[in-house]
Amino acid sequence: MSEPRPGTFAAFRSRDFRLLWGGQTISFVGDAAFIVALGWRVTDLTGKASSLGFVLAAESVAMLATLLWGGVLADRYPRKRLMIGSDLARAGVMVVFYALDATGHVGLDAILVLAVLFGAADGFFQPAFGGIVPLVVETPMLASANSWIAVARQGSAVVGPAIAAALYGTVGPSTVWAIEAGSFLVSASALLVARPRTIQPPPQLGMRKELVEGFRYVISVPWIWTGIAAATVILMVAMSPYTVLLPRVVQTHYHRGVGSYGLLFSAMAAGMVAGSLAWARWHPRKWRVAICFAAFGINDVGIVVLALTPWYPLGIASAVWRGLWIGIGIAAWMTLINELVPEHLLSRVLSFDFFGSLGLTPVGFVLAGAVATAVSPTTILAVGGALGAMLWFVPLLWRPVRIVA
Repeated sequence: MSEPRPGTFAAFRSRDFRLLWGGQTISFVGDAAFIVALGWRVTDLTGKASSLGFVLAAESVAMLATLLWGGVLADRYPRKRLMIGSDLARAGVMVVFYALDATGHVGLDAILVLAVLFGAADGFFQPAFGGIVPLVVETPMLASANSWIAVARQGSAVVGPAIAAALYGTVGPSTVWAIEAGSFLVSASALLVARPRTIQPPPQLGMRKELVEGFRYVISVPWIWTGIAAATVILMVAMSPYTVLLPRVVQTHYHRGVGSYGLLFSAMAAGMVAGSLAWARWHPRKWRVAICFAAFGINDVGIVVLALTPWYPLGIASAVWRGLWIGIGIAAWMTLINELVPEHLLSRVLSFDFFGSLGLTPVGFVLAGAVATAVSPTTILAVGGALGAMLWFVPLLWRPVRIVA
């Protein structure tokens, strides 16, 4: 007789997971409000879609510059400590942003500098965060834990854009920057009292050798390196243009304002919550890689629909569709990584995952803004979404990827 699977809420039996999840939920709400308000603020300041592309590219490049070293440090030292340090650094950046904007001294140059500082701090957080999850729950609860983290992340994206839209038009964007700063302090406070399980770090070989060790592991596992390689290209051609050009599409294609822009984020987030919960309940033990890659491919069909339909309600439906499949794909991917990667390599593998997946997004941000000066934003989104939908199925043609887990 097979053992019963842990329930959907199994991860919440752990006190430390509850602390981690609660702190990150607040932080995710701040992040979601911030990204919507930032997109509208930059567009208001410059009137150019390319400006937001430069800001996002600056933040991404800075994060990529510290990400791999963050992975090495997170496999060497307590992951909790790195996360708290990153939270405090990002809170400081937001305090400066608030002060500049509240006093009328913010401009594109200042935002670019702050984006670089924010991204650099973020690069130390992400590998440590991904690596701490198996230290606060037991292995059978990982599917539940990763699904609920995804629920928190995407559920906050329902709340965050609504907060941003409400505050932006009433008290102004600087209040959103203050909320983002406070959310990082809440996250750091929750981590401070958490007690994740300690692990024995491997012998220190030197930063560079330890980085190479992680890279060798990644390229030795077909489903990991093909997933990262696919994401590298697809996020550049599909996700980057969507992020940069969506404000312009809402303004010029749907002829709507910041509230409708935020609602698209919220709709996608609602779909992601549903997808994450579906994975927590379903959690199959076979064909998980195939399900993961197929889910990512199916989601990109939603970009095509959003770009081509003249009807805003159908655009909302396509955002929900995207979210559903992204939620399933992310929860599946993180569960596979947490279960199958050796613990002492986990943060380095996650850092290569982030680095590889996001490596070309700065290029995508800049190119999307530049190409949009000559080509319709809706055309760019439709082509990118169609390419993404097809490319995600390419790795599944290889049997070692398709049937591994």
